[in-house]
Amino acid sequence: MSKKAVCILSGGMDSTLASYIAKNEGYDIIAVHFNYGQRTEKRELQAFRDICEDLEIKEKYEIDIPFFTQIGASALTDDKIDVPVDGVKPGVPITYVPFRNGIFLSIASAIAEKEEASAMFIGVVEEDSSGYPDCTDTFIDKMTQAINEGTKKNTHLEIKTPLVHMMKSDIVQKALELNVPLQHTWSCYKEQEEACGVCDSCRLRLNGFEQVNATDPIKYKGQ
Repeated sequence: MSKKAVCILSGGMDSTLASYIAKNEGYDIIAVHFNYGQRTEKRELQAFRDICEDLEIKEKYEIDIPFFTQIGASALTDDKIDVPVDGVKPGVPITYVPFRNGIFLSIASAIAEKEEASAMFIGVVEEDSSGYPDCTDTFIDKMTQAINEGTKKNTHLEIKTPLVHMMKSDIVQKALELNVPLQHTWSCYKEQEEACGVCDSCRLRLNGFEQVNATDPIKYKGQ
């Protein structure tokens, strides 16, 4: 019997690499994507669909979570808050979406239980988190305990975070080694046509490519 994994797949470089790692580990992938009112929602959904096609994924879920825009409090979900473009600063960034990964993992757990999956993959990265409290080993360990406590006795879920201790340059290198279609991924927090190149996410991505002397295949403003 084949083993199944639910992959939380945003369409970004990290979650895409995590999904390719899952495939290489022999899992049948069930892909889950969340539309949560983020600024680049349409572009991320396109990336998700393209990557599912690349991976030949048959089982996929596109989940709408509208309440994040009601809460606001994040530059990703509240149009009144500008996405910062002046580099990473100490503390929790304004791009942090309250308990987003906790909510994503909870929903993905329900899908995993229904699909009888044994693992969930999430592309959290401590370097990338820049102070996000829901991207740490400690958080993932405690979520794993809570999820297994709150599901059926025959449900045994492992949350796999293959990138959590990688630097962005390591992620780029690994993605290139595995022939991940990086041209289909999207990381920009601000723009949907051409990546801005100046938000925290774009800066980290571009820096990762620069450190391994590789060229990012997506288009940036001003190129």
